[in-house]
Amino acid sequence: MLTIGKLGSSTGVKIPTIRYYEQIGLLPEAERSLGNQRLYTHKAHERLVFIRHARDLGFSLEAIRDLLSLSDNPDQPCAAADAIARAQLAEVESRLARLAALKTELERMVVQCAGDRISDCRVIEVLSDHSQCITDHAIEDATS
Repeated sequence: MLTIGKLGSSTGVKIPTIRYYEQIGLLPEAERSLGNQRLYTHKAHERLVFIRHARDLGFSLEAIRDLLSLSDNPDQPCAAADAIARAQLAEVESRLARLAALKTELERMVVQCAGDRISDCRVIEVLSDHSQCITDHAIEDATS
């Protein structure tokens, strides 16, 4: 059995995050010691490693919930897991395209800036007027 501190250290997941995952049901509720300290099993450790790796790959908590549900039923076909991974890949490819457009626009702004005074600064000028941009590099809402 692992305490929450040891679980966090061994997985690289912060204690408040472990508590949150437990609260939203991604991790099973921990057993408690006589002193009311959370105690986690090896299975909980493996599950948290899975969650951490999935988060590192950018999966949403809902997608992780679905993947965990699928992994809890290993005899079913993996088409659903494949579909979730394909959707994540499409999202990553979309983000990469937006980032490439952003990079292009920033490079163009920097190259065109004369570096004199702010009143003549191309960076400030372009940031003030989106119509001067040559790419559609709008970043989606930060919560997505």
